Amino acid sequence: MKPRKLRVALALGATAGAVALSAPAAAASPARIVWEDSCTAGYDCGHLDVPLSYQDPSAGTVRIAVSRLPATDQAHKLGTIFFNPGGPGSSGRFAPALTPALHARFDIVGFDPRGVSASAKIHCFTDPSQLEVLQRALGTFPLTRAAEQQQIADTRTVTDLCEQNAGPLAGHLSTGTIARDLDRLRAAFGEPKLRYYGKSYGTYLGETYANLFPGRVGTLALDAVDDPVRWSTGPGPMSYRLEGFSDAPRALQSFLDACGSRCPFGYNTILDRLETGPITVTDTSGRPTVVTYQSAIARIHDYLTDAGSAPRLTAFLQALADPALPAPATTGGPPDVDSLLGGGATLCTDAANPRDPAVWWDYAERADGIARGFGRYDVYKTLPCATWELTDPGRYAGPWNRPTAPILLLANRQGDLETPYAGAVRTEHLLANARLLTLDTYGHGSRGKSACIDGWLNRYFGTGVVPAPGTVCAPDRGPFG
Repeated sequence: MKPRKLRVALALGATAGAVALSAPAAAASPARIVWEDSCTAGYDCGHLDVPLSYQDPSAGTVRIAVSRLPATDQAHKLGTIFFNPGGPGSSGRFAPALTPALHARFDIVGFDPRGVSASAKIHCFTDPSQLEVLQRALGTFPLTRAAEQQQIADTRTVTDLCEQNAGPLAGHLSTGTIARDLDRLRAAFGEPKLRYYGKSYGTYLGETYANLFPGRVGTLALDAVDDPVRWSTGPGPMSYRLEGFSDAPRALQSFLDACGSRCPFGYNTILDRLETGPITVTDTSGRPTVVTYQSAIARIHDYLTDAGSAPRLTAFLQALADPALPAPATTGGPPDVDSLLGGGATLCTDAANPRDPAVWWDYAERADGIARGFGRYDVYKTLPCATWELTDPGRYAGPWNRPTAPILLLANRQGDLETPYAGAVRTEHLLANARLLTLDTYGHGSRGKSACIDGWLNRYFGTGVVPAPGTVCAPDRGPFG
């Protein structure tokens, strides 16, 4: 359900991490991490039990899965940085090193938010056969009124199943509640203030934390920034309000400009052809793949979230223009359905959305007038929020300007299809004490793409110093190297 992460599911997710309703909520003193014997190499694994409801301590507890990537220079360790990769619905338990310098001087702690992966999860489906309707309902968008009505019906079936089967955890998955979990983790690791790196949805989690616990903000680096006001409030579908589609034309043009003579095809000609019917291409492994207009837009969107994927996007578009040419093979296994629907519950709880699914059509038409294909793709990702009625007493929807220590924002000015650059600019002025550091490229997320960006991350976490207003970094390489 998240505008960025929900994809068609092919298999039921794991059943680990059930809600514990018999135990009382955690005491006021900080709970301790329970460390486990086995873990992925290089990490320490454990878990922390937190209240199901921070408003009702008698409701029991849920389990949060956590891991620690120890600092390589323990003798000179400066503390702990907490990490969230985005989503909602994405696992963040095994955090990356962030930068070599940060890995040397800080333990880096990742966790699966409640509702995700190895933490407590909801389970909407009781039979694998129910996945057929999920495939039809999610990860796509209608091009005709008949398809719209079918998608609304299928989506309602999915959300009805979630309402029947998800259990009490579904009512306690807002970002406000997850931010309180993050504060419990901070305390459990003995950190007086929070050091944190969050990307994409992780920026909204960081913004929420900063305004719930402004006095506990240490250093928060928010990469690919969500506008918290448009995320949580306002008219129309949340996926329309965020306007990720508005950056699509700029990102696409940046790609095409860099592609130059490598891209002799006409982009709009390819879309015109797909609107008449699917194109069958053969990937580099020899497997034929049927590409529809909707699936083409989804793949182009994903390639445009990373400028480094430009060669793969080029090959994909060339194969659509000339099916005799090989297309790049798709990668990745089946998604964790329970985690993705847990992320959907977070989104639908956080964000105000219309209750009439029929209004999505007009908003999608409007968005498509700005960014062909991408407008419909973006807007319809939140359709389930029209029929999934969720509330959480821990939901937070502002204010967003509580005084804090300096917060560092990172964004890409040539276009970010998931968190548009304009949203980062608005957020710099919205938060009480934020500074925007810009990377001159397109794509989603700035860390790891520029020595300048990574250098500022090292300085910020080491000293709390932020760059001068208007600072712009260059990427280390262009889309084609």
